[in-house]
Amino acid sequence: MSNRFTDTVDCVSDYILNSPGTFITDSLRGFVAAHPDIVWQSAPGFLHLRERAGESQVALVSGGGSGHEPMHSGMIGTGMLDAACPGLVFTSPNALQIVGATRWADRGAGVLHIVKNYTGDIMNFRIARHLVRDDIETDHVVVADDVASDSATGPGRRGTGATILVEKICGAAAARGDDLGTVADIGRRVADNARSISVAYHACTMPSKSAPTFELDADEMEFGVGIHGEAGRERTARVGARELVNRMVDPLVDALSLTHGEEVICLVNGLGAAHPLELDLVFGEVVADLDRRGISIARPMVGTFVTALDMRGVSITLLRADDEVVSLFDAPTTAPGWAANPSRGTAPLSDTSFAEPSDSADDGAENEWLTRFVRHVQESIDDLTELDQKAGDGDFGTNMEAALSHFSLPVRGTDSQVLSAISTSYLVRSGGTSGVIFGVLFRELAHAFSETDDVEAAIREGSSHALAEIQDLGGAQVGDNTMVDALSPAVDALENGDSLSDVAEKAAEGAESTRDTTATKGRASYVGENARGVVDPGALVVSWLYQALADD
Repeated sequence: MSNRFTDTVDCVSDYILNSPGTFITDSLRGFVAAHPDIVWQSAPGFLHLRERAGESQVALVSGGGSGHEPMHSGMIGTGMLDAACPGLVFTSPNALQIVGATRWADRGAGVLHIVKNYTGDIMNFRIARHLVRDDIETDHVVVADDVASDSATGPGRRGTGATILVEKICGAAAARGDDLGTVADIGRRVADNARSISVAYHACTMPSKSAPTFELDADEMEFGVGIHGEAGRERTARVGARELVNRMVDPLVDALSLTHGEEVICLVNGLGAAHPLELDLVFGEVVADLDRRGISIARPMVGTFVTALDMRGVSITLLRADDEVVSLFDAPTTAPGWAANPSRGTAPLSDTSFAEPSDSADDGAENEWLTRFVRHVQESIDDLTELDQKAGDGDFGTNMEAALSHFSLPVRGTDSQVLSAISTSYLVRSGGTSGVIFGVLFRELAHAFSETDDVEAAIREGSSHALAEIQDLGGAQVGDNTMVDALSPAVDALENGDSLSDVAEKAAEGAESTRDTTATKGRASYVGENARGVVDPGALVVSWLYQALADD
């Protein structure tokens, strides 16, 4: 008898699933449960609105292979699609599915098929129209927007991100009462004036496979990928976001012959695994790029709408805008996959940079011991990140990098000046607990060094005050597996009058002691026993500070 806690799927997969064979139907089961206005017809297999919208209104039907969600299922709603036909992963629906959806959707005013330019989709939608031609008036719009697949031979441009724009604008035209020919003409105009390009940093993986559809090295990107996991037209080294966006926007502007003074609707779309931070960053670069060309964005749309399973990448779609297109784009829809509150324009790009603290004195002699410390941290960011991924939440290395990576070596200035600059940098640039705690440590040290030229007295007073404030802030004690485990024995040794070498040794021993304990304070406490055997990275960095001073 199987145990529901130990059952395993019948393949190695990175997906949450019962089995690859039931992945789509199991997903549809949850989808319709979450969206009561949408119904699944298992025979022949299509999704549709529970209630037909508007008698004698043109109906819209689309569809394609699964794996692109929320397109097309999430685009079912009043003001958009009446029905959608999902195929298997990256596989077109069959003609009978499309026939069933077309017959259900027809309300006497005809049915428009919106079809991505893939051979299987084109053929099956065409056969479906032939099968219903005696009793239903139909028309179709083919979306072919991917400039990466533009060629004089073959099937031509693939249908990608622009598909949902066609669905939205045609749906709004149908909802306002346009006849079938008018809705189709608007759809073709939108499709003809839209172009897209996609780039991936990691390929997608099919639910039934354990390997991605193509392999990329860690420093590579695939330019011009397709939404079915197809490799792109060019494989290059990764570049910064600004250069990447310029490379993407160039062919779009050229393909549409956009000129100074024109307006566009801009879709920045995640291909499945791109984070919203990445998408917003890309959109900001698109705004800046188009601004330089004198092209304005009438309507922005940023999010994940047309995916390629779990592909890590982004697509950009530009659609030439006019008053009618913008008005139809703005019309309401209940489709769950459409942006809930799409923006009605863009704001000027603003400077969102954090305040820039002074790194150190502009001139002066090299500060040898703090140079040693800063260098040690700068060279150990990856190691600190790896430690915190095992012992905490993984952000420690990022915070250390944010605080110290911008310091030029050698560091110059007096002890007080450099310590103050480091404190400010932690407090301004870093986040999380570590930014505050290390900011306090270096602030107290900076104050103590400003009060006396006696190095040992300054390090003793500064360390003691820092420990007291840090413990007051977070309540950490020795044994809680935090930076206090290194700082507290260092303070004890300083107050005992031990040499700086002995102080550094005590701090290092304190850091090492965290290897055999589990955290009870801070985010590292959440991982419990999983942190055992790992040195706390904060304690380690504290020990490096005292070692840098002892080496003078």
